[in-house]
Order: sequence, then structure tokens, then C-alpha cells
Amino acid sequence: MLSVYRSHGVVKKDSRGDNFNKTAENRNIYQLVDKGWLIVNRMKAWQGSVGISNHRGIVSGHYICFRPRHNEDPRFLNHLLRSSAYTLEYARLSRGVRPNQIEIDNDLLRALPIRLPSTDEQRRIADFLDTETARIEGIQQATTKQTALLSEHLREEIRIATTAGSGEVRETGIPWMPHVSKGWRLLKISHAFSSGSGTTPTSDRLEYFDGPHPWVNSADLNDGDISTSQKSVTSNALRDFSALKLHPPGSLVVALYGQGATKGKVGILRIPACLNQACCALIPNGCVDSEFAAYWFRAHKDGIVALAYGAGQPNLSQELIRQLRIPAPEMSEQYSIVHQLRTTEEEVKRELGLLQKREGLLTERRQTLITAAVTGQIDMSTAGGRGIED
Repeated sequence: MLSVYRSHGVVKKDSRGDNFNKTAENRNIYQLVDKGWLIVNRMKAWQGSVGISNHRGIVSGHYICFRPRHNEDPRFLNHLLRSSAYTLEYARLSRGVRPNQIEIDNDLLRALPIRLPSTDEQRRIADFLDTETARIEGIQQATTKQTALLSEHLREEIRIATTAGSGEVRETGIPWMPHVSKGWRLLKISHAFSSGSGTTPTSDRLEYFDGPHPWVNSADLNDGDISTSQKSVTSNALRDFSALKLHPPGSLVVALYGQGATKGKVGILRIPACLNQACCALIPNGCVDSEFAAYWFRAHKDGIVALAYGAGQPNLSQELIRQLRIPAPEMSEQYSIVHQLRTTEEEVKRELGLLQKREGLLTERRQTLITAAVTGQIDMSTAGGRGIED
């Protein structure tokens, strides 16, 4: 099974860990392609989802596939047809009702002109680009690894600070949180917080939506403060649906389910807000600070999410959250831990921001280099050995 990536071209689907599209059981709807074929995602060509396949395999029946009948260098064609010059042309030729839902027509794509140098020049350009893009991709891979290690380091710092502290530890009997500081209590969430959830008003009743009251959904949770929400409801909705209640600022909100990795994410309300049924609000009663609890949830997200249950798509529930046991040091120590973790997190965020900027510059450099090479802006007779160190 093959996929077309805007950043990688045609790849084996199982070589990527970020492809969540399911392969259909009926393989008759797919197309068989071979090495050298041009594969185009008709709906995302304008974003760069185009490439010459280096594999034999099957692709979506919605893709446009072209069998080669030429003697050109396929590596050069791959670089050329994925360059920004052609991506802009795909966008110009694509049509649709909405800006992000446009597709290119087969006949327009077939008529697209391709300007080619000699095959010897094509090979020189392809050799040059293979070397230079491999060098850039090596730095990108190192950047991705640095980002992952830095994020994991932050998570481990949070885990240690919210469970083990700095003293002796004792066993908890909880597989995903085996130890806790010897002097700390372990409280059920239900003893430290009162809880509540929400609901969704009747969707076809316009008088229930776009009102003055923030209505938080799981998509609004991103392990930080919640000062705004994507959607809001009216006072009529609060009046007609008893499950819709305004939760106070300082409440900790947990995503019970949602798309992708949303389940288990948290946020702290900085505004009065109501929730939909995919969220659970935890209102502190004074023995566990909301920010301390938010850090604890983030550190143990994997263990908590693993407790989800249900056929098909397992979900968390308000009752399951209420039964969790959370460490509870003295409040003054909780505040100190939160202050320490805020400082650490800000430092890590700054470093992650620099890595993200580097990734953006590398991507821009790669695309600029490819476009310049395939459109004749680089003299191949003097390009050998050029690097990107500068």
C-alpha cells in the first residue's frame, strides 16, 4: 500500500507512523502502479501531494496515475513535478467550491507542459539534489529527534515532580504510577474535586448557539489555559438543558474522548464556561491545586488513557476519572512544585520554538534549492560540493 505525502512524495504506507487512513478491505477499488509512475492526489496536488513512485504497489482509486512512456530521468522528474513552480500551477488549475476542497482535472493535468534539459543534465541535477536534499533531511531527522527527546525530558521532569518529589518513595500498587513520595497522601479525585460534565444542545436550533457563554469542547484542550472557546451557546441553551452548567474559573477540564490524541488532554478554565459531553470538569475543594493536578494528568496521560473502555472506540468516563488516585502533598509544596514546573516548561518551550524555526527554515531551504535547480537557476558545472553549512 502506497501513499503520497506532500513532504516525502510516494512512500510505503507502513513506513510512516503518522498515516491514520485505513486501508479498505475491498482492494478492487485501488490502482496498481509500478516504479516510475507519476501519482497525483487530485484533491491535494496544490499542496504538493505529487510524486514519481520508486515502488510497485497499490494506491487510492481517487488518485490520478500516469504510466511512463519516456526515457527521462525519473529522479529529475520527481524533483521537477514536486517543485514550488509546479505546485503553484497545480493550485492555479484546481477548482472547487471551497478554498481547501479543490481538485485538479485529469485533462488539465495531462496537458501540463514539462520543459526538460538533456538527459545528461537531468542526471547531473538529480545527483546534485539527491546529495543536498539527503543532507538537509539528515539535519531534519536530527531536529525531529531533538524535539522528541526534549518533550520526553519535560514529561519526565513533570512526572517526577508530581509523584516522587525529592525524598523517599513508597509503593502505590498502581502499575502506571508505581511510587509516590513517602510523606504524601494519595487521594481519590472524587475526594479532592467535585465533578461535572456537559452536553450538546439540539444542533438544528440556531437560537442555542453563538451566544455569550463559552462552550468548551475537547478540541479546545491543549494542556494549557482555556481563555477562549471555538464555540459558544446562548442563555436559552442553559435554560433548556439542565446538563449545561457554567463551571467556574480554576476548574480543571479533562477530555474524555475526541479525535486523534485528544483523549486525556487537559486545560484549566480562566473564564466561566460550560462543556459538551466529551469533557469532564474538576472543581477543586482546597486539598489539591488545579495546576498541580493538570501537571499530574499530563505526566500520566498514557496510563490514564489505557484505562479507557468501551466497544469500538474506548473512552474515558467521568466516574473513571473520579476513581483515580492523585498524590496530595501539602498545599505550600504543591504551589512550589507548580512554580518550578512553570519555569522548566517555559525554558523547554523556548528551545522547542527554536527547533521548530529550524525545521521551517530547512523545509524552505530544501524547496528553494529544488526549484532553483530544476528551473536552471543553478549552474551545475560549479554546483558540485556545495553544502548548506552556511
